Amino acid sequence: MSVEVERKFVCNADTVKTLEEIGVCVGQRQFCDQYYDTPKFDLTLRDMWLRKRKGCWELKCPTGVSRTEETSGELSKAAALCSRYKEITNMPEIQLRVKEVIKDICETETVPSQEDESWLSKMNLVCFAEFTTERRSFTLEEEGVQIDLDQADFGYHVGEIEVLVPEGGDVQSAFGKIERMAAKLGLMGDQRIEGKMDVYLKRHHPEHYAKLLSEHIL
Repeated sequence: MSVEVERKFVCNADTVKTLEEIGVCVGQRQFCDQYYDTPKFDLTLRDMWLRKRKGCWELKCPTGVSRTEETSGELSKAAALCSRYKEITNMPEIQLRVKEVIKDICETETVPSQEDESWLSKMNLVCFAEFTTERRSFTLEEEGVQIDLDQADFGYHVGEIEVLVPEGGDVQSAFGKIERMAAKLGLMGDQRIEGKMDVYLKRHHPEHYAKLLSEHIL
């Protein structure tokens, strides 16, 4: 299990040009994301995001460290602009985490394979978001940093600076790497940028979006 530390940024022409000049494009791909939750939003209201991408399941969960704890110190500004989630890709662990949240309505006792999706209906999980993304990925000399430029099929373009940290690793170091990369790209401002999911929900599921806002998830 790893922790994804990420800062989103606006993809304007100048930023993209700078990235193309100082970075190396390591690939371009297209993928479709499907996100699942109960009709009452039991997962996302706990900031848990269950996603299927290219046939593989992933659950993003809060790190369990408060924003105050992570942002105390000289890197507080960089930390405040970043999101951080545990990334779980092991199917039995994903099911265990989900079941812990929705145990009152969960009917299944067995752990199916990646291909068997009957567990979704047994846990009352439905797809609430589905969209396709065109992604260009870049690396620079900063070790362990990846920059993605995403174009979603619903008309939203956003960039992401990402560092993966082993569980229990140095998250503060990741903040520093992201801050240095943002400076090289000439990123300004002290406001967090909306991600694809924020914009998708705002446009297509405003009730769900409003509930997440009221709980300070988004």
